[in-house]
Amino acid sequence: MIEEALETYFPKLAKMPELKEELIAISSVNTFESGTVILKQGGYVKVIPLLISGLAKVFKEEPENGNEVLLYYIKPGESCIMSMTTLLHNTASKVKAIIEEKSEVVLIPADKALQIAKKYPHWNEFIYDLFNMKFDELLSVIEILTFSKKDIRLLEYLKKEAKIKHTITLYTTHQHIAYDLGSSREVISRLLKKLEVDGFIKLAQGSVTLLSN
Repeated sequence: MIEEALETYFPKLAKMPELKEELIAISSVNTFESGTVILKQGGYVKVIPLLISGLAKVFKEEPENGNEVLLYYIKPGESCIMSMTTLLHNTASKVKAIIEEKSEVVLIPADKALQIAKKYPHWNEFIYDLFNMKFDELLSVIEILTFSKKDIRLLEYLKKEAKIKHTITLYTTHQHIAYDLGSSREVISRLLKKLEVDGFIKLAQGSVTLLSN
């Protein structure tokens, strides 16, 4: 199963026979339910995850007020770049990663991942490509947080969620959205109502539907 997963979702890693065989030998596949924390903020990295199904999110916690801000998503064919950089520097994690949708994940032991990084250029190329991609996502988050009004920020969040989940109707709650955006439920409810009045979304019990305009 690991071989098939690598060839399907991580072709850059699978195209080098020696690297693929080593990954197969040292890795395991685990299934995680929605809500599972796979990396704690302040914890140390024990495994490197390669997502092959489902969806995960990476947050930055604010210890002062308990709020969290969504930084980026981990989709099939991707990994958590912050886990890798944290591992390389042997420091405590500055972010938290949580499973959003039930996921299958290839897990590589941290010590083995460090050895692979020293042996195989293809692994490092994969890391660099992933870093560049997630860096662009982080810049987008910073732009929205810094320069956008709250209603625009919320609408961009909803559009991104819809795109990633391949749907125009998001089955979620105001509290869950507030959790992702580091806001309060009351603020999010008010902004959602404004977006509905402006014709961008349609609200229903437990769902938000994006409209064409």
